[in-house]
Amino acid sequence: MKKKFVLLALSMMFAFSSHTYAQAVIETETEEVEDEDSQDEDDEDADDEDDDEEDIDVPESMEEDLDSILSEDFTARKYLSAEKDKGFSPTFDDQIYIDRLSRIPTVIELPYNEVVRRFIDRYANDLRHTVSYCLGAQNFYMPMFEQALEEYNLPLELKYLPVIESALKPTARSRVGATGIWQFMLATGKRYGLTVNSLVDERCDPQKASYAAARYLSDSYKRFGDWGLVIASYNCGPENVQKAITRAGGSKDYWEIYPYLPRETRGYVPAFIAANYIMRYYCEHNITPMKTTLPEKTDTVMLNRDVHMGQIAALCDISKEELHALNPQYRTDVVAGADQPASLRMPVEKIQKFLEMEDSIYNYMPEVFSTKRAIAKVNDVTPTYTPKKSKAKVRKTKGRKTRGKKARASKRSRGGRSVTVQRGQTLSQIAKKNHTTVAKLKKLNGIKGSNIRAGKKLRVK
Repeated sequence: MKKKFVLLALSMMFAFSSHTYAQAVIETETEEVEDEDSQDEDDEDADDEDDDEEDIDVPESMEEDLDSILSEDFTARKYLSAEKDKGFSPTFDDQIYIDRLSRIPTVIELPYNEVVRRFIDRYANDLRHTVSYCLGAQNFYMPMFEQALEEYNLPLELKYLPVIESALKPTARSRVGATGIWQFMLATGKRYGLTVNSLVDERCDPQKASYAAARYLSDSYKRFGDWGLVIASYNCGPENVQKAITRAGGSKDYWEIYPYLPRETRGYVPAFIAANYIMRYYCEHNITPMKTTLPEKTDTVMLNRDVHMGQIAALCDISKEELHALNPQYRTDVVAGADQPASLRMPVEKIQKFLEMEDSIYNYMPEVFSTKRAIAKVNDVTPTYTPKKSKAKVRKTKGRKTRGKKARASKRSRGGRSVTVQRGQTLSQIAKKNHTTVAKLKKLNGIKGSNIRAGKKLRVK
């Protein structure tokens, strides 16, 4: 029997896996790959009901520790500080919650019921420190969320989806690969115009990801025409929502199709309603937002050449950690502008310094920061081999054969051993694998440079 978790999908960092699930479904359909077991699992989810309590999967974000978020997020460490927590949340009658929710100016309906109540209680008690963090961090991100939603004429209350998706962490990554503050899967992110390659992942760019998410939500509304269903589909995918509609006899009311949705999605819309409530009425629950220090004013500069963040840090008096925090879309220390113009965000005063020293920055210690060679010299030395001495024949008597084996073993122990160089191997890799050093390998084999040819035998001991 499956272990049940009663309404534990209440985390303010609700769904590192939620949008992941939705987009994974879409991507599977796009590739026309069918999972024969998926229908059975959906049926099981729909039928596995309990009349007394809701059976809801625990989202991956429940495992995320707030302290780890703060320690990993440079922006949070630099600009947020915890205020003294009052430590308790008063309880209210149902009618109080109903009245408060009804007063929130929204297009999306925010109804109250027992499921929503349990989510509110969780936010106000067990997750009050997470709420405090999000109340502080929203000062960095909500303006760009609202701008993107406004451009696509979407309800502004959707700005709280990233709160339950990623806890407002730009580099959040789920165990199945959903990435960024809006938790896009790889294929879905690319479908909505986000560049992802070995050096850049625009899913982690809060501004670009916000516009991609707005387009995604707009397309979903065109399909369903109901914001409850749009929010549900953001979690489990439009096809699962459509299946639930069919099983509910064609109803397009989220609360009517509720029993036919996957367990996690049954908690997603209530969590969204509760997030809108707690982000507005936190004072009534004695939650103190983290104190926010106004960040330095920043701007962007467009680069048309590759540059290493170490070069910028050395000459512009800014740390690589801060550069990464301001530019979370870059997966390595390289800002790749050679292929196409790349944006770099920095404090305004640092941008002025960068522009003044641009040429010097590009040319600063290239032997250290240029990690890729434009030209590689081929080793054209003709290898020389020493022919092996012919072995004397040994009479195959039992005694001599035994002595011969011992002699050969002794010779191997004295003479060392060799390995054959595999394609792509380097001297350092071979040295590490055989517990020796590159210098010893070069000395043993008479190698002057660092290039080795695949198929060549090297003495390693």
